[in-house]
Amino acid sequence: MEEEKHFDVLIVGAGLSGIGAAWHLQANCPGRSYAILEGRERSGGTWDLFRYPGIRSDSDMYTLGYAFRPWTQAKAIADGPSILNYVRETASDHGIDRKIRFNHRVVRAAWSTPEARWTVDVERGPEREAVRFSCNFLFMCSGYYNYAAGYTPESAGTGDFKGRIVHPQHWPEDLDYTGQRVIVIGSGATAMTLVPEMAKTAAHVTLLQRSPTYVVARPAEDRLANRLRRHLPATWAYGLTRWKNVTLGMLFFRLSRRKPERAKRMILGGVRQALGPDYDIATHFTPRYNPWDQRLCLVPDGDLFAALNAGRASMVTDHIDTFTPGGIRLKSGAELDADLIVTATGLDLQVLGGVELDVDGRRVDPAATFNYKGMMYSDVPNLASSFGYTNASWTLKCDLTCAYVCRVLNHMQKHGWRQCTPRNTDPHLAAEPWIDFSSGYVQRAAGKFPKQGARAPWRLYQNYARDLVMLRFGAVDDGVMEFSNPATRG
Repeated sequence: MEEEKHFDVLIVGAGLSGIGAAWHLQANCPGRSYAILEGRERSGGTWDLFRYPGIRSDSDMYTLGYAFRPWTQAKAIADGPSILNYVRETASDHGIDRKIRFNHRVVRAAWSTPEARWTVDVERGPEREAVRFSCNFLFMCSGYYNYAAGYTPESAGTGDFKGRIVHPQHWPEDLDYTGQRVIVIGSGATAMTLVPEMAKTAAHVTLLQRSPTYVVARPAEDRLANRLRRHLPATWAYGLTRWKNVTLGMLFFRLSRRKPERAKRMILGGVRQALGPDYDIATHFTPRYNPWDQRLCLVPDGDLFAALNAGRASMVTDHIDTFTPGGIRLKSGAELDADLIVTATGLDLQVLGGVELDVDGRRVDPAATFNYKGMMYSDVPNLASSFGYTNASWTLKCDLTCAYVCRVLNHMQKHGWRQCTPRNTDPHLAAEPWIDFSSGYVQRAAGKFPKQGARAPWRLYQNYARDLVMLRFGAVDDGVMEFSNPATRG
């Protein structure tokens, strides 16, 4: 039987976002044909790729989980394997897994207005066999970072170090660090996860950071959620807990923006309570920026603080001068001994999975576009991307995006349109950075990403309640989205 090559919708990526997009299509656009093109040999995206010790979410599963599938395990801050199982069970239970084409890496896509379709070029399998698909709508759900490699800054002397240097994005299966002296370089969520986990069996783990991050402890289990689940149906308990956590998150984000000093005192007060008055919190836990100018780091049950208090781990805030045969020499002149160095130094962000786009023979530069409602791109027809929140759980925004894409598709079908294109007709619309975040990984990639405008629908508000109203109840034909290219009737 000849392989089907044309679909109403092609989804790129079989991770958390892609599986969610497929569920929404099946539920809200029945009868539409679709397939998922996944570049790797397995589903799960981030939760399959990352295998480092202690891998977990830093968002609670009542908001990181899908709106349509309750999270029923006791732990709200879940480990990576549990999240991966949740994603794959969702795909299996709804028959989505049968729609995935593995080892299909999308490299470019070209839109034709006369045909009202995308032609999608794919490299299939390890031999990179050239395969071509087509679709009427392209839904990019491949995340926002490069799966091939993480970000590792250049450091002098790395070739001199006699031990092993690894990046968490590609953790070696044979790595045994039992009884070893470990340095973890970084101050983000990955470093905060690795240190307490590795400290369980390593001789000692040193977290080496150039500058501190705001760190917040939170119980791994949500007691209220577990209590509600004992007395209410799973969907009710899940929905109530989800809204409770969404509301608390929005309130704290708002406090951080409007009264940053108060938010700062709250966070540092928690650290001081965990580590005691004698710990040098000013050096190691007090950033130069305000809370939520960068993402906060979550430590479930205060595990990082417990490792520091027990002496199994320590923190050093300094700059690297050079790697040495036995470890790292710092700018201060101090030396850190190590058998293993882990470079938890961040991600390499990329736009639309690195896919090249062409619209009617014109190459698309994403950085020259405006982002429409956090999901589409000015003057790029019939294409959306699923991109989550930076100040809340990724899936909250993705669920809203997927449902809105279905609203757009159904509107087009009802009125006989084949094309939808966001158009900016205001020559004075001020361009602003795509995300208002000072994090290094965001700033390094800022020039690659689309811009946001000064007002809706071109502005990203990073506010779930506001997006919920706009995307679930707002008009699809809003005067900015241009519907065109009617189907011929014969």
